Amino acid sequence: MSRLSFILGVSFLLLAGCDRAGEAPAQPGAAAESAKAAAGVVERKFAGTPLPAMQFSNAAGETLDLTAQDGPVLINLWATWCAPCVKEMSQLDALAAALEGEVRVITVSQDIRGAEVVGPFFAQKGFQRLEPWLDPETALSAQFTPKGALPLTILFDARGREVLRVAGGYEWDSPEASALIRDALKPA
Repeated sequence: MSRLSFILGVSFLLLAGCDRAGEAPAQPGAAAESAKAAAGVVERKFAGTPLPAMQFSNAAGETLDLTAQDGPVLINLWATWCAPCVKEMSQLDALAAALEGEVRVITVSQDIRGAEVVGPFFAQKGFQRLEPWLDPETALSAQFTPKGALPLTILFDARGREVLRVAGGYEWDSPEASALIRDALKPA
């Protein structure tokens, strides 16, 4: 391999990478446009996968044990640097209100800077139903999306078994989203 080929190859890799822990906020423009155009893909090929035995905490030190859930849960993996994720958060808050008593909506941040960035984000947005659970080690992301693709939202039934997942952005405050979840949880 020539020196020029090597330099061009390294340059391409650097340009294609994503600085997940960058200090500056996400740039407007293309990222914001991609958030508007995001279309999640509903997948059922992982149906039956058990809810992982993991625990997460929030800035106050409270703990969330995923296996201790006593009903269906919708888990959303997101990050403050992910434009489609940010767009979904207010929609997920509205969905949590619409499905209150039926399905618990849990958002787990994959931000490696944890409460430092998630706390201010939640304070600014003023969510009514969502809780700022943190996974700065990105263990949940490693479990379900090894390539790190976000957002990823997974629906588990009351027995703790995966029913479906949505990879990519989705219009969670739409009637279709509520219907998708309710229909997926109906007994067969």
